Amino acid sequence: MTRFFVDAWDPAYGASFEAGGGGPAAPSSAQVDADVELPATDWRAVDVRRDVAAPDVVLLVDGVRRIDASVWTAEDDGGSFPGIAASYAAGVVRCDLERGVAELAGSRVDRGLFTASPSAQDVVAGAIHYPVHRVSGTGELSKLPAAVQGPLTALEVAVSDAVRADGDLLVVDGPLRSRRNLPRTLGYIKTQHSQYLDGRLTAVVTGLAPGQRCPVFRLGTAWGGYSWYLRLPVAGGAPWAGIVRVECSAELTETEAIGLADLSLVTLPRFASSPYKDPRAPQNLIPIAGLERRLRGMLGDARLLHRVLTAAARGIRR
Repeated sequence: MTRFFVDAWDPAYGASFEAGGGGPAAPSSAQVDADVELPATDWRAVDVRRDVAAPDVVLLVDGVRRIDASVWTAEDDGGSFPGIAASYAAGVVRCDLERGVAELAGSRVDRGLFTASPSAQDVVAGAIHYPVHRVSGTGELSKLPAAVQGPLTALEVAVSDAVRADGDLLVVDGPLRSRRNLPRTLGYIKTQHSQYLDGRLTAVVTGLAPGQRCPVFRLGTAWGGYSWYLRLPVAGGAPWAGIVRVECSAELTETEAIGLADLSLVTLPRFASSPYKDPRAPQNLIPIAGLERRLRGMLGDARLLHRVLTAAARGIRR
C-alpha cells in the first residue's frame, strides 16, 4: 500500500478558506447585460413592492471545510505527491417566518483525502474514514484546497434537497455554481471581489438606501445567470457597506428573475446581523452564522484527527 507522511505543522497555518475585502477592487472581464429589468440609461434604486410578500418558509444552506492534515505519498517509482486530508460539513436551517421559528433541518459531515497520486488509497482509522478523491493534473499542494469545493457543493445540494417543500425559498451562502438548476434558489454573495458594472451603474449601487436594490442584470460569466445588488440594514459607513450581490439561474425567464429579486428584498434584510453580535455584520446573516458555528463543531477535534492521521501513517509504514 502507498505510504504517506503527515506534516508536523498545524495545517491552519498553511491554508485559509476565509475570504476578506471590503469591496470590489478588480474590474471583471465578464460581459454584462444591464437592460434586463430597466434600460441601462434609466437605472435607479428599486424599492420593496407592496404586492410582494415574503415566503412562509426560507431555507438557508451553508457548508464549512477544514484541512486536517497535509500529507505526502511515497510512490513505488520513487516519486511523491502532495495531498490534503480534509473534513467538510453542510447543513440547512429552516426558518418558518409565519411562526417565527428557526431550526436545523438537516446536516451531514464527510471527509476525504485529496491528491493526484495514482496509487493513493482510502485512509481508515477506526470509525474515521478519509476516502480518496483523486484530482486531475499534477496536484500541486496550493491547488488542492479548491478540490474540496466540488464534494462540499454536492453535500449542500443533498442536505437541502432532503428538506425542500413546495413554496419555500432556498438561499445558498455563496455563488450558486453548479446549483443553478435548483428551483426557487438564490445565491447570496456577501464579499465582493470584482466590479461587474461601469462607473455610472456602480454609482446606483453604492447610492442604494437600506432596503433597496438595483435593477436585475445578466452576467456573461462561465456560470452565467441573473444578478442584482441590495443593501441590508446598516447605519452609514463606506460606499459598499451592507451591500450584497444576489444571483439566480440563467434558465429562468427575465420575469421570473425579477420576481426573485423582489422576493429577496422582502426576505433577506430580516436576517441581517448586528455589529455588536457579528464582526461581519450585516452581511453575515444570523441563521448562517449560527449554522457555521454548529457545522464547525460537527467536524470534530482538529488536533485529535491530526493525531489519528499521524498514527495511521506510522501504522502503514510498518
